[in-house]
Amino acid sequence: MRRIRSFVLAALTAAGFAAVDDASAQDIRIAVLGPMAFIQGEHHWAGAEMARDAINAAGGIQVGNTKRKIELIKVDTNEILSVPDATNAIERAISRDRADFLIGGFRSEAVLAMQEVAMDAKKIFLGVGASHSKLGLNVKDNKERYKYWFRVSPVKDTDLGRLVFSVLGSIAEQVRADLNRPQPKVAVVAEKAVWVEALVKAAEANLPRMKMEMVGLWQPSATATDVTAELSAIKRAEADIVFTIVSGPVGIVLGRQMAELQLPAIAFGINVEAQKDEFWGATANKGNFVATLDTYSDIEITPATTAFVKAFRERYKRAPTYTAATYDAINLLKETIENVGSLDADKLVATLEKADRVGTAGRLAFDENHDLVWGPGKTTGIAVQWQNGVKVPFWPNNWNGVTYKGVQPFQLPKR
Repeated sequence: MRRIRSFVLAALTAAGFAAVDDASAQDIRIAVLGPMAFIQGEHHWAGAEMARDAINAAGGIQVGNTKRKIELIKVDTNEILSVPDATNAIERAISRDRADFLIGGFRSEAVLAMQEVAMDAKKIFLGVGASHSKLGLNVKDNKERYKYWFRVSPVKDTDLGRLVFSVLGSIAEQVRADLNRPQPKVAVVAEKAVWVEALVKAAEANLPRMKMEMVGLWQPSATATDVTAELSAIKRAEADIVFTIVSGPVGIVLGRQMAELQLPAIAFGINVEAQKDEFWGATANKGNFVATLDTYSDIEITPATTAFVKAFRERYKRAPTYTAATYDAINLLKETIENVGSLDADKLVATLEKADRVGTAGRLAFDENHDLVWGPGKTTGIAVQWQNGVKVPFWPNNWNGVTYKGVQPFQLPKR
């Protein structure tokens, strides 16, 4: 199947040359891949636009003795709803649109499939959105084939697990101290998706070790519009914490219906919808106390963070979510191309593997699996909580010596 796909891609690419004029052939064509009907894809595109406009305004990317502008190709993968749509979309981007580079991707199931297409075509694919470890393990298991894949954001699922459990531990301590719950009860709510599997297993293993009781696992669809049955069961279980592992629109429903059912538990975990400014309004102003891991906020994670967040908000009237790290991906690509002086994928891979640069949400460096390095001094991530309509960063606060200016106290709902 891979040989057939490679043959088809080569044939379509050759046929497409006549459709591209000489001027556009001088541009560096970057396909931005994402679910463009959803916030995740919108921010893929927005971050890429910002990078393109800044780079092109400065003359473009220096390739040897030539300055070349960036041309973005907007590719709606529809990957939240359909994996086949995603693979068809990336195949068109490579064959019809003649993309030089691929950036983005969100849903892990779809990105794993898109990764195969990109590797068949030997195209550098900078992932911004999918966390499943298999994407990096493919590099480890078959370096020659998968070397063109790099994960720019987020960190892989196992590192997300280490991050989320570090924050959860601090919340549990506050529950013990403020609510006199020696062994907090935790309900795990994880959408039905491949990327959550490692985190669910980690919760089952780690919660007892952390002196917390897991009272159950509930797995609604990522696009569920009603979770009252799940939340009613969680309320009956007297959970103190609802540990969320969701990236789809169900995150809004959880925030709203927890309030409507007067669930006294605190919601924390990964809730991508809660990262966006529109979350408060989308929950009908009922998302108070909902907390989530996040990537961007109005705090100085790196010297580049606040300027990027301010510029993004001024342009798009909202704060960036983590998929806006396409901005970092394109700037990393620019720096790498200029250092190498070529668009040759194999040469670029060798330089990308040695990357160590300041991004907007952390310091970008890759491990042997081409995964983003997580930890103090590299990329840490942050945690935020909705407090009376404002998204407030509360973590890290003296975590392994790391504190970001502007971090505020975490709040528990009144009981």
